Amino acid sequence: MHHLTPRTLLVTGSGLLALASLSACVIETEDDGSSEDIGTETETDTTSEETETETETETETETETETETETETSSETDTGGVETARLLVGNTRADNVLSIDPATGEVLGELIPSGEGGLFHPDALRVHEGQLLVSSGDSPEDSAILAFDLDGSFAGVFAEGGGMHRPYGFAIAPDGDLYVASFLSDELLRYDGTSGEFIEVFAAGDAMPGGLNGPNDLAVGPDGALYVSTQGSVAVDGEPTYPGLPSEVLRVDLESAETSVFLEQPTPLPDSLGFVSMLGVAWELDCEDDCAVFTTDFAGGLRRYDQSGELEWESSTTHAMGAATGSLSLGSDGEVFIPGFIDEMTPGVVMRFDAESGDPSPGRGLEGALFTGPDEGLVRPIGVLYLPE
Repeated sequence: MHHLTPRTLLVTGSGLLALASLSACVIETEDDGSSEDIGTETETDTTSEETETETETETETETETETETETETSSETDTGGVETARLLVGNTRADNVLSIDPATGEVLGELIPSGEGGLFHPDALRVHEGQLLVSSGDSPEDSAILAFDLDGSFAGVFAEGGGMHRPYGFAIAPDGDLYVASFLSDELLRYDGTSGEFIEVFAAGDAMPGGLNGPNDLAVGPDGALYVSTQGSVAVDGEPTYPGLPSEVLRVDLESAETSVFLEQPTPLPDSLGFVSMLGVAWELDCEDDCAVFTTDFAGGLRRYDQSGELEWESSTTHAMGAATGSLSLGSDGEVFIPGFIDEMTPGVVMRFDAESGDPSPGRGLEGALFTGPDEGLVRPIGVLYLPE
């Protein structure tokens, strides 16, 4: 495999799974994950032009200093450099990534084809300095964080190895390192954020309530801690088992590696699949104080909490009988985009909700929260990412 040297990564997203006792039309547990997080910052050309002009008269040392400063600023404000806003959706069964018009809901086509760069069962989608990063694979041999150019061409492997087994959510934390939720090993893995080299197993599940059991999505909170959704499963020989542990969102302290329960398992919604499986986690965009955090429930639900963990509202994401829910991504106009599906043989959908109220926001000519579909191009969609212009 070709290798890419990673630099800085934007945060958030991953996925949860159905319980083994449910109908086969809904369950293929290793593929329910994803998360969402958005690149919300903007890379500009103005700073670059000004720096080039200044460096003509400055010393070589000053030039190098300003170039480093520009690079850091650019990475902090990067949106991927897309000319037109796009909504990207990862199909865990078609093994590809689709592009959707975020204004109309129209499926524009396939951005990354199946097998490109080894893409297999894609999950979380993230943008980083003009490239798209995707968690991929379901075995220790093929599990990796892959990088693609925004035209869909393969750019290299961002991180792999270290026992990574079915990666779901991933994030670059404030310490500069890459953290990956390894679902089928119940581990939070740490990699060097520059070289991609494996560092350590940062945290691991203990088959006890409040533990890292079935980790899915990852998001960096306003306090600098990692927030991890857990399914409540326990991996045994690379397979998930279900001993009845709660599905929760944990807070992981980066200095001590200690975990604590941030969001306890909520009550299933009336028209859900009858259980709770916390999946996507995303913090409010451009938030300075009392930030809200959003979660999706694989069994059918979208919830918004305040920064202290108090529930503000919850909305059903059950678009059809027996339907399940993917991860989430926040749009720049106050929307929440969520993929959904029934099974891999039935066309999937993308739903849209208002981020403030939780009210459904259907696309033109559609009902409920349906924004796209049902569309045959959406095959068990989980990962979703809104890319602003």
